[in-house]
Amino acid sequence: MQVFGSSGVRGVAGHELTPRYVLRVAQAAGAVWREDHDRVAIARDTRTTGRTFTNAATAGLTGVGFDVDRLGVVPTPGLQAYCERESVPGVMITASHNPPAYNGVKLIGHGGVELTRSTLDRIETALRADDPAYADWETVGTDTEVESTRRRYREQLLAAVDRDRIADAGLTVVVDPGHGAGSLTSPELFRELGCEVHTVNAQPDGRFPGRDPEPVAENLADLRSLVRSTDADLGFAHDGDADRAMFVDETGSHVEGDAALAALAAAKLEADDSVVSAVNASQRLVDVVEDAGASLSLTPIGSTYIVSRIRNLQDEGAHVAIAGEGNGGILFPDYRIARDGAFTAAKFLELVAERPASDIAAAYDDYHNVRRNLRYETEGEREAMLDGIESHAREATADLDTTDGYRLDYGDGWVLARPSGTEPVVRVYAEARTLERAGELAETMVDRATRDVEAYTEE
Repeated sequence: MQVFGSSGVRGVAGHELTPRYVLRVAQAAGAVWREDHDRVAIARDTRTTGRTFTNAATAGLTGVGFDVDRLGVVPTPGLQAYCERESVPGVMITASHNPPAYNGVKLIGHGGVELTRSTLDRIETALRADDPAYADWETVGTDTEVESTRRRYREQLLAAVDRDRIADAGLTVVVDPGHGAGSLTSPELFRELGCEVHTVNAQPDGRFPGRDPEPVAENLADLRSLVRSTDADLGFAHDGDADRAMFVDETGSHVEGDAALAALAAAKLEADDSVVSAVNASQRLVDVVEDAGASLSLTPIGSTYIVSRIRNLQDEGAHVAIAGEGNGGILFPDYRIARDGAFTAAKFLELVAERPASDIAAAYDDYHNVRRNLRYETEGEREAMLDGIESHAREATADLDTTDGYRLDYGDGWVLARPSGTEPVVRVYAEARTLERAGELAETMVDRATRDVEAYTEE
């Protein structure tokens, strides 16, 4: 079983993820990194356990001879920018969009990009061996607080977007960092871009009192309300580590993440470009790619797989113009092979400088999406659920794709069921030209999955 899932290792703090385990993960990473490095950067989001796990990772790395740059609370893309600039690997303590009780570890390479699957496999081998080469008193590492990371991250963002285009439009934005790491960077960034900025849930707080960290529509009522009351041109929300951005238009309506990705792709793509997305990619994106004369490459769900596919395509000489998923995690590889919520929001604001956000989204409103999360309590329930899903998939009169889970394409819509790599849930996604059809596809899959679980629990 792989330790590192699609987005690092995560678990409920104090139960599935302990300080001792984080220390061991850090030592295992050090065993691989010491071939080329003697210094590592560590950052965290705002979770209540973040400092404890940062201390554990720091102890693990200094104990095997690494010097550690402690960046404090920084968005994941801010750590990645630091790693690229300083040419050092990094450790991010975050559980991204997961609930407050969770935390996790994400490992970053010295180029500011997530590690490849092969490197993660080597680290997992070292973790299983659990035989760290401890430094003696003369070679033990040191740790240093670094104060300028957030400021330098903002400066890099300012230089990478069309600052004049945004400033000249005189835009008002509402920023909802969800009490996460983006609270300390995004409001100030958009003020520096010349926007009038209002905020909600912008106080760093690892208990996430205003809303859960995941920026899905049901969690963004306060953002929608504030956009309407301030006559803002755009609202956007981050997850806990601010590598994602989801949008609200000037009417206070939620902008589907798939519509935002399609709009950004349409603005960026040229003929013969490549696009990378996951197996749950919307038909909206497929349509945009086909219209541009570009090509679409699909991967299993998760940033690790998308990053690996981007690198492979680039090695083959392809130009990957944009990549990502409809959950707000979008990459612009010409900038950096990393999901960056603030950069994504700024790129979307460049579009809003020319026309209202509602008009942008309306161009991609031909499809409707439904998402369901099916929680399980035991491994047996999980297997029963997946058995039911597989049986339904094999029996269905539809095109089946098993890249990641089971995706059924019916022509007038599609449905995908797959186990989450970060939570004890099976996720069901459906899309169709009507909300009713999308709901029907999702419910049929859900009914079969839950029927098998009920049969299992009755045994």
